[in-house]
Amino acid sequence: VMCQHCNHAPCETVCPVAATTHSNEGLNQMAYNRCIGTRYCANNCPYKVRRFNWFNYVTEQFGEVNPAWDDLGRMVLNPDVVVRSRGVIEKCSMCVQRIQDGKLQAKKAGTPVADGAIQTACSAACGTGAIIFGDLNDKNSLVRTQSTQERAYHMLEEVGVQPNVSYLVKVRNVEAQEEHHA
Repeated sequence: VMCQHCNHAPCETVCPVAATTHSNEGLNQMAYNRCIGTRYCANNCPYKVRRFNWFNYVTEQFGEVNPAWDDLGRMVLNPDVVVRSRGVIEKCSMCVQRIQDGKLQAKKAGTPVADGAIQTACSAACGTGAIIFGDLNDKNSLVRTQSTQERAYHMLEEVGVQPNVSYLVKVRNVEAQEEHHA
């Protein structure tokens, strides 16, 4: 489960140093350099998607933990992702760096951001196209039409945190199953 980027995020209200805030684009964002590691936000998240970073990527030798990780340790040096220091909470940022880059590219081209032009890493990696990303405020966007379908739902909707991530109920061909069992 990923961060649901809730409109009424309980993780934001408990942070004593306001390291977790809500952006004007509806994202639940982290200021990693402000986080002091109390883990209140992780305890208050109904989805339990926040993780405490126990690793010190600068000095930690991954080969000591797992020999196969020696090469994996270098992968945290992705220029598009901030390497968080040990002792802070981490979560899905909805690839805010990709959002900012997409907006910058559209601005340079003098065009509005096209629907589907920005993809999160998980949506880009999903071979089936099951993960989509876009502007929920754009009535014509694919993500908006999918999220307003009859089979769309939000996880733990009864908690009242108003998550911004929608899921679609699996479509089952009941008629074909009945014919097969008849």
